Amino acid sequence: MRNTNARKQKILQILAETYHGTTTALTYSSPFELLVAVVLSAQCTDVRVNMITGRLFPKYNTPGEMLALGEERLAELIRDCGLYRAKASNLIKTCAILCEEYGGSVPDSFAQLIKLPGVGRKTANVLLSQLFNVPAIAVDTHVFRVAKRLGLANGLTPEKVEFELMQAIPQQDWSAAHHWLIWHGRKVCKAKSPGCLACPLSGVCPRVGI
Repeated sequence: MRNTNARKQKILQILAETYHGTTTALTYSSPFELLVAVVLSAQCTDVRVNMITGRLFPKYNTPGEMLALGEERLAELIRDCGLYRAKASNLIKTCAILCEEYGGSVPDSFAQLIKLPGVGRKTANVLLSQLFNVPAIAVDTHVFRVAKRLGLANGLTPEKVEFELMQAIPQQDWSAAHHWLIWHGRKVCKAKSPGCLACPLSGVCPRVGI
């Protein structure tokens, strides 16, 4: 099935209609809380992250408080999260930088964000989009899988897929499309058992019949 530009635009239209108004499933009440939550979300479900931050944030929800907590104690508090020791180390280092260089605030530029330990392109783009209304497409495992299945991108790396999606999607829709693709991946286009029969995109998906 040919994956024409018209087909791509129809796919995006259906995604927009189906997932209009969706946003992050992570629970947060400040820029720093979202930063911590997104760092924790690597190789960990949002449900699990919300459980962890639900017990963490009531006492330690500023860079200063988390820094004072210390790496070992933080690791214990997040140990039911994947890669918890590495995440604890990165978060403590990040807290130190935020306190020393940014007055405890989360910086609002991509270049500054990716210098923070544990913050890569995906995390930086989530923060820019969610906190500062900067158009961005964060490519996590759901976005990577769904974008390739739908023929919106063909890249072999998240960064390549990010740039291909930026070409395929109008800039004003980048941030929203990030959520459309995530929620479609969670609800329908799952990794192991995609729900193709119930998919709103079944009539235009280039993989139907493959």
